[in-house]
Amino acid sequence: MPSSTPAGPFIEDFTEKVDPAKWTEYLWRIPTDEVIEPEKVEIALRERMKELNCLYGIAQLAERYYDSMEDFLKYLVDFLPLSWQYPEITCTRIVFNDQTFKSRNCRVTKWRQTSQILVYNKPVGDVTIFYLEEKPAADEGPFLKEERVLLDEVARRISIIAVRISAERELQENNKQLSIERMALQEANAALRAVLANIEGEKQRIYKDMQVNIDKVIMPILQALSVELPKAQRKYAEILKTNLEEITSPFTSRFLYQYQSLTPTEITICNMIRNGLRTKEIAQLRAVSTATINRHREHIRKKLKIANHDIHLTTYLQSLLMGVEASNKEIISIRQI
Repeated sequence: MPSSTPAGPFIEDFTEKVDPAKWTEYLWRIPTDEVIEPEKVEIALRERMKELNCLYGIAQLAERYYDSMEDFLKYLVDFLPLSWQYPEITCTRIVFNDQTFKSRNCRVTKWRQTSQILVYNKPVGDVTIFYLEEKPAADEGPFLKEERVLLDEVARRISIIAVRISAERELQENNKQLSIERMALQEANAALRAVLANIEGEKQRIYKDMQVNIDKVIMPILQALSVELPKAQRKYAEILKTNLEEITSPFTSRFLYQYQSLTPTEITICNMIRNGLRTKEIAQLRAVSTATINRHREHIRKKLKIANHDIHLTTYLQSLLMGVEASNKEIISIRQI
């Protein structure tokens, strides 16, 4: 009758009931020194050598066909019969994931021995050994209990190899996907750099067009207007002219980027200081007291982190526009633009 009894019960039986000194004889049928039958010892050793060769051969096949479960099983079915007691009338069938692999001249008979293949504790197939002819009864039909232990070990190793190959294939697929995504990211970065370069070029073109229009249209009108203005108001015209000249690299935008804590009033006063206006002149133009302007100057120095340093505020602000790098003794942290 077919059997799929695992190796476990055999091991439990002999470990619980047999003296450890007799384990080798009980499990592997290698007689101890007390048995004086050399022929029996020789037969047992020959069978054990076949079993060891079987396990070694499985390891060799797994190493040779490390990336193909199909190739591994295709060659394994022809190799397994050599390890059974009657290899000349033995054939093998392996069912794995709905695929069937048979050794040469294999046919189904009633003299069979089967072990289930489990992957993550789920059945995915089985390994079956058939005898093509009837043989004398042994431990499990015509099969030895050592052959049962070997068959269960073969099934266990097939499951281990299947898990490894599946994991390696999944890893290869993941690496392939990562490579594809990395290439796509590199292409996207290249496209983004090209877009940014185009945007920067377009910005420069716009600034250039603005400068041409300012020089040819606005500046002549401003010059004529400045002549007509009262002397007290000409400072505003000069500031407006200076800012228009710097329109392609505006002081205010760079200043706001570097010192975002400054208020709009402080930005305006910084712009006036940079253009050379003194405290009294700024106070008159803004219709406030000089004390108010002095307080603004103190707040500006604190926010620019030059308070309590011997640094001229006008020079500092002008250096920000010109991109001049001063020494640590004169200016603390001037960022080149």
